[in-house]
Amino acid sequence: MRFGPVPTAEAKGAVLAHSIRLASGAIKKGTLLDDAAIARLDDEGVAEVVAAVLEAGDVGEDAAAERLAGRLAGETVRADAAFTGRANLFAEQAGVLCVDRDAVDRLNRVDPSVTLATLPAFEAVEAGRMVATVKIIPFAVDGSVMERAEAVLAEAPRTLSVAPFKPMRVGVVSTLLPGLKPAIVDKTLAILTDRLAPAGATIVAEERVAHEAPALAAALRGLSEAGAELLIVFGASAVVDRKDVIPSAIEAAGGTVAHFGMPVDPGNLLLLGDLDGRRVIGAPGCARSPKENGFDWVLHRTLAGLTVTPDDIVGLGVGGLLMEIVSRPQPRAEPTAEREAAERSVAAVILAAGRSSRMGSHKMLATVDGVPLVRRTAETALASLAERVVVVTGHRGDAVAAALEGLDVERVHNPGFADGLATSLEAGLGALGDEVEAAVVLLADMPMVDTAMVDRLIDAFDPETGALIVVPTHGGKRGNPVLWSRRFFPELMAVTGDKGGREILAGYPDAIVEVELGAAAALDIDTPEALADIGGRAAGEGEQGG
Repeated sequence: MRFGPVPTAEAKGAVLAHSIRLASGAIKKGTLLDDAAIARLDDEGVAEVVAAVLEAGDVGEDAAAERLAGRLAGETVRADAAFTGRANLFAEQAGVLCVDRDAVDRLNRVDPSVTLATLPAFEAVEAGRMVATVKIIPFAVDGSVMERAEAVLAEAPRTLSVAPFKPMRVGVVSTLLPGLKPAIVDKTLAILTDRLAPAGATIVAEERVAHEAPALAAALRGLSEAGAELLIVFGASAVVDRKDVIPSAIEAAGGTVAHFGMPVDPGNLLLLGDLDGRRVIGAPGCARSPKENGFDWVLHRTLAGLTVTPDDIVGLGVGGLLMEIVSRPQPRAEPTAEREAAERSVAAVILAAGRSSRMGSHKMLATVDGVPLVRRTAETALASLAERVVVVTGHRGDAVAAALEGLDVERVHNPGFADGLATSLEAGLGALGDEVEAAVVLLADMPMVDTAMVDRLIDAFDPETGALIVVPTHGGKRGNPVLWSRRFFPELMAVTGDKGGREILAGYPDAIVEVELGAAAALDIDTPEALADIGGRAAGEGEQGG
């Protein structure tokens, strides 16, 4: 192919390289110049054009694109007619895209004029979705280039294919611990149902058992014998070791553990096992959320009948970081006007371990309207949109626990409470599983913070728009409680002394959204005078603290 300026009188049969505006209308680039086009150019005095002149053996861009796309198409992938040197390929059915990476690379190395771009390998696709595109860069390619490109694809006839989803029968076991609300299990099953729907798979049976290996083993055995083709376990507590409850239960049921751990975040704590020829997936906590995570990658392949091996898992590290960047969140989904609180997976952590040194008595047991401060705060959190409530105790832990009697809260004792508030923060956040997306950290000595205020903080949390830390204000000054995305849990748990998260806030201004809550955000009860001002009463003689 010759490319460059061509006298108009000699341009018949050439391909116009750049659009030309004429009084009679534009002639667009890529136009094959015929007698009519040449006449229009002559009439308006255009003596020369920049064009591509095909020579013997050259293959035009559209013909070249169609020939290569035709070799890539097959039973599960179709090719559309080429235009402007591009031929798009589409999935013929729902499933998982399989790509021969080596063949794609070899094709793209043949010559810079020939390119093939695809979706990522193992992407879940619906019928009709574009999965690849062939683009010929110049207006034509040399015939020898085409021969080499076609030879590459002839050697790899399955460069592109779609492994169709199979309508599997799925059995689900959820393990239970005190403090795990039934609503969380219900929400998890609803989210899983939505994940299975595109594949035509359905939950045919579900069990809820104690978070103990014998009970889980029996449930898995029962679901397998009932004909479930895929078994999924949602643990009340995350798997942290190959000898933990879920892997132990798989082995006790007669199965094997194939792999534990995955270089995908979120999704690190996924477990793969097998039982009676059926795949068992120990779901990571993030699978309780509808957002994309490593569980989706394994589930999609499994639903398409593809074997997922340990080598497949360890190969997911490149591209496996799915967490959003604070200053530039990934646009995974358009935010809706009202998002269900259940989709947020927010917990409440109440810090109630301090020694009350300035109060003179144990302020957690001081009462307002006859209710101990710690119980008042716990009731506020329980009535909020928070899914779980964790109370961290320390000084006079037994007395504080008694004040919480009958409430559906999880208690975590902090034996190092004397070393500062940071130790309680570490204990409380450490008790949350990886399914929790965020936590509202409440101080138990702020009795004027009510449920509506906590809900406003949760409502403002929106990872899709970068609102990862929600801070209440009063008159422009920041206060408490503060909601933190789990992104910041490691930094919060590394704080020392009584500083809390102030220094962390300073490092992430783009991640902070402020919510005006009024005076309640600034009022904590540290002295007898402050308690008296709100009509409270110090703990009785029998509840005196040191």
